[in-house]
Parts: sequence; C-alpha cells; structure tokens
Amino acid sequence: MADGKSGLRRILRECRTALAPERAVALALIVQRNLLATSRYANADRIALYAAVGREVSTELIMRDALGSGRRVYFPRMAPERVDLQMVRVDDPAEMRPGAHGIPEPSGVEIASPEDLRRALICVPGLAFSLAGGRLGRGGGHYDRFLAGAAKEAAAAGLAYEFQVLDRLPEEPHDRRLGLIVTESAVLWPAESRIAAAARPDQGGTNRCCQTRDC
Repeated sequence: MADGKSGLRRILRECRTALAPERAVALALIVQRNLLATSRYANADRIALYAAVGREVSTELIMRDALGSGRRVYFPRMAPERVDLQMVRVDDPAEMRPGAHGIPEPSGVEIASPEDLRRALICVPGLAFSLAGGRLGRGGGHYDRFLAGAAKEAAAAGLAYEFQVLDRLPEEPHDRRLGLIVTESAVLWPAESRIAAAARPDQGGTNRCCQTRDC
C-alpha cells in the first residue's frame, strides 16, 4: 500500500505542478466560492484552514470572509515535538509567519482544544481525494492523526481541483473519511453518495453530487 501511495503522490504532484500559476489562482477562487456557498460553511462559527503551499488550493478568500463575518479562524502549527498539529487562532493575516518546511504558521498563543473545534468546519489539503471521502495527504501523516482525534461532529472538507478527485484511493482502517469535497465544478457529499449507492445496488457507479451547491 505504501508503494501505491508513493506513486500516486508523485503523479498528482506532477499534475498539480503542471498547472499554470494564473490558472491555479483562478480555479482556487472558484473552489473557495463554492465552499462559501455551502450550508456547512454558513452554519459554522469556527473554521480551521490551512496555509497552501505550491499550487494547493488557496484558503485566503475563505479566511477573509470568515474573519469579516466574525467567525473564529484557526490555522495549523507544528507542536514542539514536530509530530502533531496544533490549531491556533488567527485574528489577522499578518499573524502568519514562516514555520516548519517554510509553510506559514500562526504566531498566536490561543491553541484550540478538541472541544473548541467540536462543531467546526475543518478544511484540509490533499494531493488526491476519493468519491468515498478518502484523502491522500502530503505524506507526513499530520492531518491523518489530527482528523482521527477530531470530534465526530466536526465537518472535514477537502479543497481540490477536479483532476484530484479519483474513483478510489488506498485506505487504512484508521483513516477518517471527509464529509465534503469541494472542487471548481462540484461540491461532493461522500456520505450521501454512499447511502444512495447502497440503496440502488443495481445502478452501479457513484454519483458526483452536487454542482456548486448543497444537495
């Protein structure tokens, strides 16, 4: 399984790197607007984001909207032992500073507890996502551990370009599936798709719903 994941990471990194910078910016804006239009975002008063690296989907528009609407915003910071992620509150973009591996990290002191994020919308990066809600991360396992410890009530959202959504991905028993996946062309609700597929076993395939809005 490790070899399979390594190969997928290489291929998806190459595909993402091949995006022209201006094209990546334009698509990322659409992805973010699609997330802002969902009920999950509308109902969340706490938003956990990530600092995009390379040509990952940016979260800058979401950050501005969340701060402007009075929501609590959190970004990840590596814990001192460099193993786990801490979600730290950010009140201003200027609080972000270069951190581990050059990835911007929050400089604040308010670290979110699991209870603080119990009903949060947690946006996560990834190299690939599956229709079932699986995620292939950067390879460090930091988000895998963080999501495994997050409350079940928290909604995890993957932000991606459409080519990053695959029919299936290698999964391990401890992996937590995402509640929604947002691309420039669709908002996917994996749990609802799995339920629909189970109810119609003769239909086959998996429904990619819904186009830029909630089902």
